[in-house]
Amino acid sequence: MARSEITEAAGGTPSGPNGYISNKGDYLKRLRRLEGQARGIQGMVAEEKYCIDILTQISAMTSALQSVALSLLGDHLNHCVLEAASAGGPEANLKIQEASQAIARLVRS
Repeated sequence: MARSEITEAAGGTPSGPNGYISNKGDYLKRLRRLEGQARGIQGMVAEEKYCIDILTQISAMTSALQSVALSLLGDHLNHCVLEAASAGGPEANLKIQEASQAIARLVRS
């Protein structure tokens, strides 16, 4: 169930800033770096570089992307989920369910 579906099920809309807002600049910088890595890998393929070198760069990019995902998850847990849990009610259960589903998606990837 997507965030919008969970929010609709609770009869509301997300309120307040996202948990990552205080680290937004850092996230944008990291994502731009990942974008550059992707372009670099594309260039390696275009230039017909050695397979293992390309795979090494893909592995590095995957690790960096997972790091961003884990940081975002931590911010979500420490902000959105904690705030909802403190308030209690059905929104708290939905936020916990949402976080559990996000963790499951990260573990499978």
